[in-house]
Amino acid sequence: MAVTHADLEPRRRKTDLSGKTGVFLMVLTILLGLFCFILCLIAEATRSKVMWMSTAEKGKGSKSECVYSGSGKMPLLCASCAFIGLAFAILMEHTYMLIAISNSSPALLTLNPDSASAKSLTWQAGFFFVTTWICFAVGEILLLAGVTVESGHLKNWWKPKPSCISIREGLFCAAGVFALTTVFLASALYLTALRALRISQEQENVRREVLVTSALHASPPRGSQPQITTVTRENPRTREPPLSVFPSPFDKSYTFV
Repeated sequence: MAVTHADLEPRRRKTDLSGKTGVFLMVLTILLGLFCFILCLIAEATRSKVMWMSTAEKGKGSKSECVYSGSGKMPLLCASCAFIGLAFAILMEHTYMLIAISNSSPALLTLNPDSASAKSLTWQAGFFFVTTWICFAVGEILLLAGVTVESGHLKNWWKPKPSCISIREGLFCAAGVFALTTVFLASALYLTALRALRISQEQENVRREVLVTSALHASPPRGSQPQITTVTRENPRTREPPLSVFPSPFDKSYTFV
């Protein structure tokens, strides 16, 4: 059975950055980010508002009390789902990237660190990694603050109270923007790691071709070997001289009359 070049090439693992699993997870992360952004917009539109009213008591002056415009169940549900969805998306993609990069570390080690492309990719990867986690942390803190406030008046929200804690306008929108920015930065980090892996593989292929070419030129040329051909029904043997019919005159065993 003949061995082809495709048989010698290393097969892609399931945790390869350039595999279908990585592309699927990147697309899934972006979709989850968009879903979190929509949930944040819904939470912003249905957030609980505080309304102040003045109540007069007998023998005393007026007193200001506040009531909520709603129970806060809808914004609480949307903010909780966005919080969990964003955390799941980022942790899933970064975990996969760490596993894939650790499996492909020999290929990444062949990348020349002194080259301009390697330095540029290093700075890009560092920037995307840091900004991704910063935006993720800010978005999660904003969502957590919204969940905490909205869950504080699920019961007896219609009763007047002397003080009410409310969320500022635009908090959930800001959380949605940070969530969307987080998933796009995570996707940019994935593409940067994929580009670094491809460049290292190209450099490794060029280095292998150079080594093979130098080995072929360094090996001595093979001389021409003599070819041995055989003849059909060839049976080499020693041939005897033919017998003469007449005796030789120089033979002493014969006498002449």
